[in-house]
Amino acid sequence: MTTVQGHCDPAFAAVRDVFARNFDEGREIGAAVAVYAGGRRVVDLWGGLADRRTGREWTEDTPAFGFSCTKALTAAAALLLAERGAFAWDDPVTGWWPEFGAHGKDVATNEHLLTHQVGLPAFARPVTAEEAADADARAAELAAQEPEWKPGTAHGYHALTYGWLAGHLVRHHAGMPAGEFVKKEFAPDLDLWIGAPDEVIERAAKLTNVRGVQNEEGPRAVADDALLTRLADAYLDTGSRMNRALNNPSPGKGGFNNPVVLRAGWPSAGMVATARAFGRFYADLIAGRYVRPETLREGIRTRVDGEDLTLTVTSAFGLGFMRPSMTFFTPEAGRGSAFGHTGAGGSLGLADIDAELAVAYLPNRMGDQLSGDLRAYRLVEAAYASL
Repeated sequence: MTTVQGHCDPAFAAVRDVFARNFDEGREIGAAVAVYAGGRRVVDLWGGLADRRTGREWTEDTPAFGFSCTKALTAAAALLLAERGAFAWDDPVTGWWPEFGAHGKDVATNEHLLTHQVGLPAFARPVTAEEAADADARAAELAAQEPEWKPGTAHGYHALTYGWLAGHLVRHHAGMPAGEFVKKEFAPDLDLWIGAPDEVIERAAKLTNVRGVQNEEGPRAVADDALLTRLADAYLDTGSRMNRALNNPSPGKGGFNNPVVLRAGWPSAGMVATARAFGRFYADLIAGRYVRPETLREGIRTRVDGEDLTLTVTSAFGLGFMRPSMTFFTPEAGRGSAFGHTGAGGSLGLADIDAELAVAYLPNRMGDQLSGDLRAYRLVEAAYASL
């Protein structure tokens, strides 16, 4: 039986119980969870193995890969730049990126880049991990590409290309890569990186897929079998928009354990962090330490809500942040003011600006959902119930 380590305020014992039960039920290999309430760290737990192959244990300072949880960091960076007057959300992208106007994309606004509306959910050709490390080249490639729908007329999850679109917005106006700007402005003293140093990569948790008890009832808690079948068919169809968006660029040998990917720091899926640091980011964000409260509320205001042309289910987004929907499940108490982002495999970052709650969960056992899973939902549910 896995021993859960760390600190948990007695008032939040339900979170510890859920975290421990996930291990007892065989749903985890290694994981960490952190909860902040009213700016105070009330849960800081970890357990299991950071590396199943070697038996290395998960420790207090073990960082883990957060997949698309990264998008919230890039979104916050864009919010900060907009607050400083670098650009306006309704201005055309071509005002600072003239090349982006190719193939009728001149109608795209800066808002469209962060709300998955520009019609570039996937690269038109296979891209390698090594090619993806050249952010400027990939941005230029997307700028020259024909959109799959007219920008602003629909939304479809830009699973990986978001990093070279929203990330390029940050890169251009900050004068440095998005990951560097995030580190400078949000995380100079936190164990959080988009583009991790080699020593961090060396001690990071290793992602793994293991069949067996995992998240079988998770999807069925929110979707019927017909929908699940449609999702599975779309994901497995190599020609579908979903498959193309989620699997290109390829992470290459070793998957998302590949140092080439972790070192490059894709602004869509490149965060390596401890749950403690990731939760601290969200706690500081809702406390007004990065941007003004009114800026954040504008950033999390729902801009698109409905059918997602990539994921084939409904999704909802503010300016880069997920809002409650089929792709971002929240308890009833959080459906008005919760925001954040899920990551493939089960990772989650969530904050609630009204409840003053922040939750960060990073596992290394890959879940079977495209976006979040039951392990994360149970933790968030317990956190809300403990307030």
